[in-house]
Amino acid sequence: MGLFSFIKNAGAKVFGIGKTTEEEAAEKAGKLIEAVNALELSVADLGISVEDDKATVSGEAADLATKEKVVLVVGNTEGIATVEDNMSVAEVEEIAVEEMAQFHTVVSGDTLGKIAKEFYGDAMKYPVIFEANKPMLTHPDKIYPGQVLRIPPLVD
Repeated sequence: MGLFSFIKNAGAKVFGIGKTTEEEAAEKAGKLIEAVNALELSVADLGISVEDDKATVSGEAADLATKEKVVLVVGNTEGIATVEDNMSVAEVEEIAVEEMAQFHTVVSGDTLGKIAKEFYGDAMKYPVIFEANKPMLTHPDKIYPGQVLRIPPLVD
């Protein structure tokens, strides 16, 4: 559980931005659920609510990676500034801190290779980051400033 921050005006244009009424909030939540479901992420009883620029996500993710991806899909949506993660994980694994994924906010000039060099010391490890962010990323060159990416630890 936790609260994650994102850049409100960067991200996928899943819904329009405007004053939030209860009806508009419900419509935004529905569109976010559709976006998560379209990526075929395994979450039982997925629930998303939206209030102003904050989304709250609940449900049971199949694993930690899926949980992190759901938070990123929701947070990388234009108009969402914070995501409150209330999801649980079906397969709870014992994970040491150094084995947990980190998050990186893309800045102008970033490439997956440059990010891989920063985190792993080797630009040629960019496919690890690309794979960790599928299906949200469809091509290694299609990242944008403000987008938050999941950076998994390197596995030997």
